[in-house]
Amino acid sequence: MTQQRKRYKAITFKDRQIIEKRKKDGISTKELATVIGVHVATMYRELERGNTENGYSAIKAQCQIAR
Repeated sequence: MTQQRKRYKAITFKDRQIIEKRKKDGISTKELATVIGVHVATMYRELERGNTENGYSAIKAQCQIAR
């Protein structure tokens, strides 16, 4: 029996906008990872990437990736 590995999914700017809105709505990180279709660890890294004083910013996260 062979195990299938999950395929890699890049987080898009549209995904980041969804993350920003859902975090403001109070959704948990685990639920958010399920909605976007990524592993929870990936979601934690993404939230750290876009972290600001006012919460998650899709624009900041996108700029961090573009570097």
